[in-house]
Amino acid sequence: MFDICCIGHLTHDKVVTTKKEVHMAGGTSFYFSNAIRNMDLSYGLVTALGQDEIRFALALREKGIDVQVLPSTHTVYFENIYSGNLDHRTQRVLQIADPFTVEQLADVQATVFHLGPLLAHDMPLELIQSLAARAKVSLDVQGFLRKVENQQVLPIDWADKHAALRHIHILKANEHEMEALTKQTDPRTGARMLNDWGVQEVLITLGSKGSIIYSEGIFYDIPAYVPAAVTDATGCGDTYMAGYLYQRHHGAGFQEAGEFAAAMASLKIESSGPFSGTYEDILALLKQGQKVMPVA
Repeated sequence: MFDICCIGHLTHDKVVTTKKEVHMAGGTSFYFSNAIRNMDLSYGLVTALGQDEIRFALALREKGIDVQVLPSTHTVYFENIYSGNLDHRTQRVLQIADPFTVEQLADVQATVFHLGPLLAHDMPLELIQSLAARAKVSLDVQGFLRKVENQQVLPIDWADKHAALRHIHILKANEHEMEALTKQTDPRTGARMLNDWGVQEVLITLGSKGSIIYSEGIFYDIPAYVPAAVTDATGCGDTYMAGYLYQRHHGAGFQEAGEFAAAMASLKIESSGPFSGTYEDILALLKQGQKVMPVA
């Protein structure tokens, strides 16, 4: 029985610049797992990989993470090619993984399941319903809003959103994902709508402008903490969610949990790769960091 269990595909990310080509693991589950692995709770990851990428799961196990690997015909494989000044990216999806099924997850138990779909087909509605029947479900909605067609990532609406969101306790979306879901441009209006659809805790991240949390009819304005340097934003949202769920698990209120999450995300953006800070680093930033309050 885990306190928190993340379900999501690890990815094989190929990054090509004019200077080098790098192959690395990635995906919501990768960044979330690395961010939460040293926290005082019971954590597990359920992922699916093709045989050639089992090494990604083994590397996480070497860090002390409990990883269950389900079989998949392929691993999700992203190719990102950057121009000389890094301001333009061409992305292709060279492989997709098999979706998770109700049967595969039937014996996994947790207090909270955090879902990190990468693409719309990753997790069927029936799986969300099955998980919600035995635990709280947290969702990073990004993957349900995109599909692959001819190796290209295309934006879509989530066909099952009304049926699914009534089973989601905690939802994270950035302002663009919120607009795609609700057709609203104002984050507060969108957050209220998502709450009306059944989500009990709505988290809308606004990048460097902070974030807002809406629950029980109350908005909580969460500041962004100004980082010492902006190096790599990849995985910041996943790091935010790790901090938030950790704090909520230990009884923190919405404001406290949100600020802790925001501080973790700020520390993450200061370096490449997954979160590598300490609890003490987070507390120091909370105490001394420069804040930018959301204006939404």
